[in-house]
Amino acid sequence: QVNLVESGGGLVQAGGSLRLSCGHSARTYSGYNMAWFRQAPGKERDFVAAISMRNKAYYADSVRGRFTASRDNAEKMAYLQMDSLNPEDTAVYYCASNMKWAYPGTAASDYNYWGQGTQVTVSS
Repeated sequence: QVNLVESGGGLVQAGGSLRLSCGHSARTYSGYNMAWFRQAPGKERDFVAAISMRNKAYYADSVRGRFTASRDNAEKMAYLQMDSLNPEDTAVYYCASNMKWAYPGTAASDYNYWGQGTQVTVSS
């Protein structure tokens, strides 16, 4: 059983920054891909970013150039640095994990394990 624990959400003004963190419980964390999704009220859960087990990053078009996904295998952590935030980024953010080889995937159905979610609110 893999557990993911997120932290770092909060309230920020437009143009500001936040960093989300996600802790992973697997002993073999380096063999897992990590991803971030977000879900706004009344909308579907959308892909935001992923960082593969090979440390390759993938981004949704809406966040590319503003968000940065990273990982620390020694600490079994994944991070999402969010800069130049705007009100459209307001959502509950979830970290997710899988062991897919070659490409981590951008669909929620690609991921087996999920964090509890953390609220990010960007005020205008």
